[in-house]
Amino acid sequence: MKLESKVVLVTGSSKGIGKEIAILLAKNGAKVIVNHSNSETEANATVNTILEQGGKAISVQADVSKKEEVTVLFDKAIAAFGKVDVLINNAGVMISKALKDNTEADFNKQFNVNVKGIFNTLQEASTKLADNGNIINISSSTVKLMFPTYALYSASKAAVEQMTRVFSKEIGRGISVNALAPGATETELFLKGKSQEFIDKLSSMNAFNRLAKPLDIAKVALFLASDDSKWISGQVIGANGALV
Repeated sequence: MKLESKVVLVTGSSKGIGKEIAILLAKNGAKVIVNHSNSETEANATVNTILEQGGKAISVQADVSKKEEVTVLFDKAIAAFGKVDVLINNAGVMISKALKDNTEADFNKQFNVNVKGIFNTLQEASTKLADNGNIINISSSTVKLMFPTYALYSASKAAVEQMTRVFSKEIGRGISVNALAPGATETELFLKGKSQEFIDKLSSMNAFNRLAKPLDIAKVALFLASDDSKWISGQVIGANGALV
């Protein structure tokens, strides 16, 4: 029970990697706030899974790209459980197009959620996260790759990584701040619109010849959310099976 007595807020945790993180951390004793922007049914299902396994969780709707909603998200979390010890910034969107084909709306959507969303939560965390807490910002191993059609998504995640490094030296109060950069992972977000041929190609690029399971990433998040990782801060942890 690595996280017993810890309260963990996971943004975008109604499905995919965020869902697996929420469930695994609850299994390890955390009280979990399952955040979603517009997936109430899936978020409630995640909460119910945690409750059925003997854990504690609530669901809170908030669009992380909207500052006022992020303020309410933190306030509801603290009202429910008294504090927030761990913030996991998992909410994100990905639009895969050649750079020349992206619209201004495509640009704004990715940067509003992936970058401004984390900016908003980090600002709240600067005063509302408990002393000696942990922050994990979910990045992507695409930052290190030159994948065609990923220019804007990769750029947004590169911004996340740089904010992580700088904020780790600013926040103080014994709080560690790291980024976790998964490689190709079997999620609805990632698999959408991809051919089996492309998926097989991606699988062959790492050392294990498979895509990651969301649980593979959740296990690394568990370590980074625990006191065992306290001396790691300001780092980007790649979880990609030697993809890059």
